[in-house]
Amino acid sequence: MGTYQPYNFLNENQEMDGFDADIAKEIAKGLDVDIEFVSQEFSGMIAGLKANKFDMVVSQMTITEDRKKEMLFSDPYITNQVKVIVSETNTDILSVNDFPGKQIGVGLGTNDETYLRTVLMPEVGDFEIRTYDDVITSLKDLDAGRIDATINNLYALKPVIETNGFKIKAVGDPVKSDQAGIAVNLGNETFIAEVNRILAEIKEDGTYRDIFVKWFGEEPPAE
Repeated sequence: MGTYQPYNFLNENQEMDGFDADIAKEIAKGLDVDIEFVSQEFSGMIAGLKANKFDMVVSQMTITEDRKKEMLFSDPYITNQVKVIVSETNTDILSVNDFPGKQIGVGLGTNDETYLRTVLMPEVGDFEIRTYDDVITSLKDLDAGRIDATINNLYALKPVIETNGFKIKAVGDPVKSDQAGIAVNLGNETFIAEVNRILAEIKEDGTYRDIFVKWFGEEPPAE
């Protein structure tokens, strides 16, 4: 975590901040333990967890069947709508069906990368995939015309666009919806049960709603 606003990032005081950070703090509070944040590029997140570099991952880790074989997931704590993102001047990419022959950027090691390679490309035809370690770099390349499009969720784009003034836009219907969960190592059933208990409690008492509104400026969608 640490490079994905507004979910997780280092603020001006070089402290971990964001939606994920606030959720992690509530989990730690509910467990009555001190919290220590570890900054880690997403592509190394699963390996870091397995190596016990950290105890849990709260970093927009999409719940997938393949990942369930490697980690235990909590109940989903957010659902993200993923859309096609292009330059404001773009006129020829209106949906994923227009990807063939184009250069498409995506986060390295993310569920979006897996989706492009294993689901979308066989469905619509070949295109070039360029991977990135962080969202900002991919959007800089998109803004500069070095790639033709990317896919990402709208919550992640708003603060980056506002801060950097990128001339980009979302087009078409959502490509897919992803649910993120908190991940721990296999064999920690009691631990993940406690995490689920705390998630349920903060949703019930309004804490989750306050965190969601703080970072996204809108009410959380009804479950």
